[in-house]
Amino acid sequence: MEHRRLGGTGLRVSSVGLGTMTWGRDTDELEAKEQLDVFLDAGGTLVDTAASYCQGLSEEVIGTLLSGHVERTDLVLVSKAGVRTWRTGSRGSVTDASRGTLLDTLDASLKRLGTDHLDLWLVQVPDPTTPLEETAHALRTAVASGRTRYVGVSNHPAWATVHAADLLREHGGPGLAGAEMEHSLLCRGIERELLPAAQALGLGVIGYAPLGRGVLTGKYRSTTPADSRAASPHLRSYVAPYLDPRHEGVVEAVATAAAGLDRRPVEVALAWARDAAGIASTIVGARTPAQLQGALAAEDLTLPVQIRHVLDEVTAPALGYPERLMRPGQSSSSA
Repeated sequence: MEHRRLGGTGLRVSSVGLGTMTWGRDTDELEAKEQLDVFLDAGGTLVDTAASYCQGLSEEVIGTLLSGHVERTDLVLVSKAGVRTWRTGSRGSVTDASRGTLLDTLDASLKRLGTDHLDLWLVQVPDPTTPLEETAHALRTAVASGRTRYVGVSNHPAWATVHAADLLREHGGPGLAGAEMEHSLLCRGIERELLPAAQALGLGVIGYAPLGRGVLTGKYRSTTPADSRAASPHLRSYVAPYLDPRHEGVVEAVATAAAGLDRRPVEVALAWARDAAGIASTIVGARTPAQLQGALAAEDLTLPVQIRHVLDEVTAPALGYPERLMRPGQSSSSA
């Protein structure tokens, strides 16, 4: 598996990362162990988790595997904070990127993971109630204390990502290493402003949900499998937005491309996301080891230029004012 630098940093990440959103709930410890083995055997290194995943159970499972099954140095460990959850009584959560909550959450994550540092620590979602200056201070503190090597943001719009990068840079501390954002043939919105901004600033971008939350695999073309995420009580709402009829044409285009290449739709979708311009790594999550093996079969697939061009055209995000003015060949008179 190819390894790439994350933006302008010295951190190298595998071109495909392993997502662990379901570990500790839908994916038990034995299945997680088998998934990690499959991933490492394929040359992968980046393992992505969050304090909020399964209310901390995902990190606990990873911590168990780190305690005797794999070496810490074999992994590029990424976790996220900024979403507070309650482990008992309620499934509720609240966005909280305040200094105290972020640093407390980081300490709790390190304890669950059984390590003294992360390779990359991210603020999971924007918090409109906390000044970004305060959030940036927590990121600087985390690096200065050695609890993480690099920091970044996730799910933040371009302007907030740039502002966070400026705040970190102006104090002479560690810069913002990158951003983790959803990116697939069903979700290309980051190409409007986030990707160009990241490239201009030297930030690395990690994509997630490259399979369109499972929809691009084609498994939902005729029905909803009983063991799928769309049938799961706690993940149904996660998949539902992409089951809209508006996306059926994209799913069919991927299936057609796969048939022409004698590959499976999951491989085409992953190969497209993995090799998209400006993407350092794309994170794929699976419920079972067999599903992960199926996705990683895309490792030897490079989409032909013609097929990539067709998929790009079919799924191109609409550009509006003002971002369309920055595209080559676009006349400023169109404003």
